Amino acid sequence: MTFREPQRIAIKFPPPRLLAFGFQNYQLVQAMVFAIKEINNNPTLLTNITLGFQIFDSCALFKFSLKGTLWMLSGQEMSIPNYWCGRRLAPAAIIGDSGSTRSIVLALILGLYRYPQISYASSSPLLSDRVQYPSFFRTIPSDDFQSRGLAQLVIHFGWIWVGIVASDDEYGQVGSQIIQQELIKAGACVAFNENIPISRADKNALHIAQVIKNSKANAVVIFSSIAYLIPVLNEMIRLNITGKIWIASEAWSTSVLAPFEKYSDILPGTIGFAIHSGEIGGFQEYFTGIHPAATPGDTFVRRFWEEAFSCQWMDNLLTRDNKTKKCTGAERLDSRPLNSIIDFRLTYNIYKAVYATALALQDLRTCLEGGGPFLQNTCANISAFHPWQLLYYIKKVRLRSEVTETFFDRSGNPPALYDIVNWHRDPETIMKHVKVGSYDASAPLGKTFLINGSTVKWAAGKTQIPVSVCSPSCPTGFRKGPIPGKPICCFQCVQCLQGEISYQPDSTKCIPCPWDQWPNNNQNRCIPKVTEFLAYTETFGMTLAVTSMSLSVIPFAVLGLFIHHRNTPIIKASNSNLSYILLMSLTLCFLCSLALIGYPTVEKCLLRQPAFGITFAICISCILAKTIMVVIAFNATKPNSDFRKWGAPQLSYTIITVSTLIQILLCVFWLVLTPPFSEYNIDIKPGIILMQCNEGSPTAFWCMLGYLGFLASISFIVAFLARKLPDSFNEAQYITFSMLAFLSVWLSFIPAYLSTRGMYMIAMEIFAILSSSFSLVSCIFFPKCYIIMFRSELNTKEYLMGRDARRRNKVKGL
Repeated sequence: MTFREPQRIAIKFPPPRLLAFGFQNYQLVQAMVFAIKEINNNPTLLTNITLGFQIFDSCALFKFSLKGTLWMLSGQEMSIPNYWCGRRLAPAAIIGDSGSTRSIVLALILGLYRYPQISYASSSPLLSDRVQYPSFFRTIPSDDFQSRGLAQLVIHFGWIWVGIVASDDEYGQVGSQIIQQELIKAGACVAFNENIPISRADKNALHIAQVIKNSKANAVVIFSSIAYLIPVLNEMIRLNITGKIWIASEAWSTSVLAPFEKYSDILPGTIGFAIHSGEIGGFQEYFTGIHPAATPGDTFVRRFWEEAFSCQWMDNLLTRDNKTKKCTGAERLDSRPLNSIIDFRLTYNIYKAVYATALALQDLRTCLEGGGPFLQNTCANISAFHPWQLLYYIKKVRLRSEVTETFFDRSGNPPALYDIVNWHRDPETIMKHVKVGSYDASAPLGKTFLINGSTVKWAAGKTQIPVSVCSPSCPTGFRKGPIPGKPICCFQCVQCLQGEISYQPDSTKCIPCPWDQWPNNNQNRCIPKVTEFLAYTETFGMTLAVTSMSLSVIPFAVLGLFIHHRNTPIIKASNSNLSYILLMSLTLCFLCSLALIGYPTVEKCLLRQPAFGITFAICISCILAKTIMVVIAFNATKPNSDFRKWGAPQLSYTIITVSTLIQILLCVFWLVLTPPFSEYNIDIKPGIILMQCNEGSPTAFWCMLGYLGFLASISFIVAFLARKLPDSFNEAQYITFSMLAFLSVWLSFIPAYLSTRGMYMIAMEIFAILSSSFSLVSCIFFPKCYIIMFRSELNTKEYLMGRDARRRNKVKGL
């Protein structure tokens, strides 16, 4: 005959006698009883071993938790530390407590004896400390994982201005601190962090409700049990607080106490983490088969029946009236919706806790002598083992199901697996907990957080994600600017600076466009810059080019006129060879302005300014030579004059050659030492790339121009001194006017040139070239052309020498 030797498992629940009946706690008791019965009926698990249990009531109070722990360790009501005084076998393991704070009280004592303790609902991260709590295990994940997961949930929906409400105990405080740290790390901000005192939850319920109502934060994380939250919910109903998003911790996310009709206006749309729901085969039939008549020894079943069917037994009626519904015993649990009477989440946790203990006992029992894990490879005796020996096997338990595998890591925690639930309200104002996703901390990176957004419903059945921000979103083209004294989530929208863009909303900084691109009008995209130069195809450039070519015809036509009338006295008197050189150089002066128009290639940049400087040097040196020759010619006619020997034509050619050669040398040094080059100028105009020639050395450019001014100044001085020489046609007078006009143009050109930028600077130089060239042509040659073409009677030697009749009559009259 086989026999069964009982081993006892103690389980602690906070029974509801002091308050209301713990409907959920009764389910946990039944889940434990069901698991023990299932194990005892399993022929392959703990054969000939019968598991028993004891239930101790902590009444949700620390002193009762401590007293109950000492009872279990000593075996009698008068506890004697380090001694077992009970008549029965000592408990193999302790399953409980539900609250983290009470479990800490148990774990501090049980850890001294290395007594295995497995909690089904204590989730505080503090209990992961193996130094203080070496024998503590749990089948619910640590809140460390839940807090990080809730923070990811908040960030997933884009809520960056978040409020936190937490119970003032280890569960709420540690969990809220981790959430706050994770939110700040992810770039979100905490608008407020309020605590619910557990000693009297209604003490500051009104204050918390007012803070929630007055805050811009629409998303509020609540890390508390439903018992502490109810007073706050009542105050929110009184203040008519709606439109908020509640992010629930597992302690109340699937609570059956909250979804009353009175909360149907504020709680729909709640989303949060829930303990992973597992299947317990046969438990539904077992639980719905509970009946007071079937279990007369169960002192809780009658109160459970009253709670389940809202009735009272005749012997419990306080008033004898027809208003109170009476329990008949004919009620059927299977006639009610399953979800309204069974919570498969915590019940599954306690189911796993019982099985983990049973599997550890099985491993301890099946140990082969000589291959054991203890001193000298010994095994423990199933009939008389020490708590620390069972503790060894609990650490190595692996409980497998069709969906998950449960085991304990080095900190005594199971794999962190949560369901994400969303509260939906149907037309009958009944709220349901709908699973919309999951969080698995042990899953590969990128798959830990899964949520089906299409199944999520917010308040009033809306599917669009609500917004919870401190400041409105900044559009593209703007960046977020800090507001002094405010968190980073409160910001002002600052438009990007010139040349910068932001192509994403809520950008923290603007990025500059590449050098060859420029922002569009909205400053959210870079577009290629417009390339600008003084082109022939543009109206302005074409006008200057046509003007230049048209004016170049004038000196060329004058040259033809002079050649045709080369034998006339006025041509001979004006030193025809110098006039020919001057006219040809003036033609080149007009045409050299064309080199400043068009795309500035490297060759054009190298040649355009030297060409302008050399041609004008030839022109001015010719004028200087003509002026000097005029002075020499008039002074050479005096008797015994020393100017006769300087009257040879070679002098004028020498002046031209030397004067031009100096300019050529300046240009050569310029091109060799610091040659001009083509460049992109992006600083002149916003959004414009100016194609221009960099002169290489501004000093060289101004030296070249200054040398022209020097030649012109000498010509002006010499011509001015010779303006009153006796002659009917004194060419020095016209040279004086031409040099005065030339200097005036270039002196006014300097400030105008320095004050302009871009192609207008080039246009200013072209205007100066054309104006000064035209002033030379008009002042020096137009009077001669007028005489040749219209006053041929003046084109005589006598007139030019001052010996005509009018002059003689004038002399006689004197």
